[in-house]
Amino acid sequence: MPGVLFSLMLLGGLCGLGQAMSREEKSKLRNQVVEMFDHAYQNYMDHAYPADELMPLTCRGRVRGLEPSRGDVDDALGKFSLTLIDTLDTLVLLNKTTEFDVAVRRVLTDVRLDNDIVVSVFETNIRVLGGLLGGHSMAVMLRDGGQHMQWYQDELLHMAKDLGLRLLPAFNTSSGLPYPRVNLKFGVRGPETRTGTETDTCTACAGTMILEFAALSRFTGDPVFEAHARRALDFLWEKRQRHSNLVGTTINIHSGEWVRRDSGVGAGIDSYYEYLLKAYILLGDDLFLQRFNIHYASIMKYISQPPLLLDVHIHKPLLPARTWMDSLLAFFPGLQVLKGDIRPAIETHEMLYQVTKKHNFLPEAFTTDFRVHWAQHPLRPEFAESTYFLYKATGDPYYLEAGRTILDNLNRFARVPCGFAAMKDVRTGSHEDRMDSFFLAEMFKYLFLLFADAEDLTFDVEDYIFTTEAHLLPLSLSTAPHSSSIPSNTTSKEELDDSNFDWTCPNTRLLFPDPAFPRKLRDPIRSAVDKSCPRPPPYRYVEPGMGHPPLRAQDFMANNPEHLELLRRMGLVQHATQAVSAVAAEDGVRFMQEMMELSSQQQKEQLPPRAIQIVSHPFFGRVVLTAGPAQFGLDLSKSSTGVRGFATVAEPYSGCSEITNAEYVRGHIALLQRGQCMFAEKARHIQKAGAIGGIVIDDNEGSSSDTAPLFQMAGDGRSTDDIPMPLLFLFHKEGNILLEALKEYREVEVLLSDKARDRGVSPCTFGLDPDPRDCPLRLSLSEEEEAAGAAEDATSLEEYATDGADLAPPIEERDSEDREEPEGDTDSGSQQVDELLADWREDLEAFQQMEKDEL
Repeated sequence: MPGVLFSLMLLGGLCGLGQAMSREEKSKLRNQVVEMFDHAYQNYMDHAYPADELMPLTCRGRVRGLEPSRGDVDDALGKFSLTLIDTLDTLVLLNKTTEFDVAVRRVLTDVRLDNDIVVSVFETNIRVLGGLLGGHSMAVMLRDGGQHMQWYQDELLHMAKDLGLRLLPAFNTSSGLPYPRVNLKFGVRGPETRTGTETDTCTACAGTMILEFAALSRFTGDPVFEAHARRALDFLWEKRQRHSNLVGTTINIHSGEWVRRDSGVGAGIDSYYEYLLKAYILLGDDLFLQRFNIHYASIMKYISQPPLLLDVHIHKPLLPARTWMDSLLAFFPGLQVLKGDIRPAIETHEMLYQVTKKHNFLPEAFTTDFRVHWAQHPLRPEFAESTYFLYKATGDPYYLEAGRTILDNLNRFARVPCGFAAMKDVRTGSHEDRMDSFFLAEMFKYLFLLFADAEDLTFDVEDYIFTTEAHLLPLSLSTAPHSSSIPSNTTSKEELDDSNFDWTCPNTRLLFPDPAFPRKLRDPIRSAVDKSCPRPPPYRYVEPGMGHPPLRAQDFMANNPEHLELLRRMGLVQHATQAVSAVAAEDGVRFMQEMMELSSQQQKEQLPPRAIQIVSHPFFGRVVLTAGPAQFGLDLSKSSTGVRGFATVAEPYSGCSEITNAEYVRGHIALLQRGQCMFAEKARHIQKAGAIGGIVIDDNEGSSSDTAPLFQMAGDGRSTDDIPMPLLFLFHKEGNILLEALKEYREVEVLLSDKARDRGVSPCTFGLDPDPRDCPLRLSLSEEEEAAGAAEDATSLEEYATDGADLAPPIEERDSEDREEPEGDTDSGSQQVDELLADWREDLEAFQQMEKDEL
């Protein structure tokens, strides 16, 4: 039975693996989850609905087209009240039956699906279609219980079918892989669609349809949806690399050629693997488990380097594709629990937990020695998901404490008056004006279930499976009527290789005869992260006769003759074709990649971000804005306290002449507008007026740190030793948040620092009299913040599609206004490296093209 595997993996596991948490403490934490959900949900309904998302810093809804574009991230928004639909089944799980009834009626009354708008097929499927189906499942469950939702006549299911039909045109390709985007009203490929010209999609985008589409088919009796989702999965399976049994990250939807050949378990691929295993659980089709097991064996052979999960090249799986990991892979330990492979799940989760404790949240990407690579954190739920599954599998109270850490950090660093704000930079604690729908759909489900006992739930959650968006689909769908003539263009069951087919479902009670066993797995990983130990180098062939291990970029010295000789042997001084051997050329390609990444990181380290924290009523430090530094004035990274004062607008606002309201500026932090003169000149004018600091606000309307690189203010070409005070830069959107606060509250106190200080614990933290209304129920938060790591990657991360879509690299642009080139001589070794870097970029592109042509 397909439910057997799921149920076994969710067994409560062992008791007594450590100091058990009391029922009272679990109840307190569970109630805290509900209070936090209420804070987020009610603020969405009060300030944003019917918009798709809440903007928690400005307390308004995000409506696509009315806000500056965030690129692919906005493809999730379709003017269909996304957050409300995504949250429907969360309301039921949290025992909010009345609110669920009201929410369903609102969806049926207010939501339109025939909007002339281009949306992501992937995001719309997992969030909106999944949300409608999860809501329908809960409504039917409540209706059949006889006490609630007696009026419900499958209206959400009718909406789901309408949406499914609107997504179907995306599958009109020769391969069966869907286009990445579709127009909800006009479909694909027409003069009015504004889409249909795309050629590529991510593997997860094409391979994460089967649960929702099969559920829709089985709920409605129409097999067309399941047939299309199966066809897409069949095609991806056929296109796997047959030697490594891995799939790439991006594929051409027409030809099936791999556009990006890097392979991992994170962004771009993640939920493809998840849906293969869960499709077996939900639908009972052995073919899905067979495929998952074959992929999984390759993942554990090439990608898993416990506790790390590293990307590799699908055609050369012993060659690492990058030296960093992305946060979306945090779901994988939970999937390993469902698989029954507990040991590596414990190890990888522990690594993720230690990175979380080091930076308060999982950065969007972090290096193999656990430093920040991309500093954002959009309140992703994957780590909470794996924490829940590991607790259910082991019963180890250690995972309850991990859940408490998640709660504490959300309240300390992400909670703002109008909801919870995504972290712009986990090092400074600055925020984005963003609260994605998945935060309500997933985070609070997993945290509530983590702390809930059986009597706290109104239904048995083990009768359901979670989609990648944590929507609940009933396991009874495996017995629902469906077409037996669903086409398949791949291997028949008779051709399956049984040697790779694992039928056993391990009972987790037998895995840990020693109660201390999980702790023994965790301890060495905790030490490694705390000490920032680099990972051991991956296994590589060493060419006979070379006598040298591969040269690593971080060890390279331009004035070392031995190193220069190694570059020559690798073909890097002239051209890759001049390498002494194919192995040396391969080492050279890896070295080029490392060197360019190292060079990029070194450039980024010149621009550490700064934080502007609003500490007065009613914010009390809960709103933090990303600020750019100046190359002159007080270095806030060397100040233990920062600079704190009330904000006031300077007159003239440009700050380019003597300040006329010096009596108001004196002893305050002056707000200035960018433009008309040099930054140092502005600083000197407000300093003469007695200001203790300054904030320059961009005059380019719509500019935002969400979409633009961090900006660094330069001097005016002469000595700036006469400017001892700090000056920071805010883009227009973040500056407006500060100006609006000043307009509404008149007295606004801010803290300028290198990173945000503890916030929201109590107004008394900032020397203010508390208003009870501003102190919602919280856990005890007496712990000090951990010291922030060294600043790196100050360049703003370009947004990328959530949950399974592709990661995009940081935008490498710089504002040219008031910028200076570094003065002084550059040593000849550095010049030589710079010249080589330019050549290596061309060589690397040529090598990649040669590899593509060869294949």
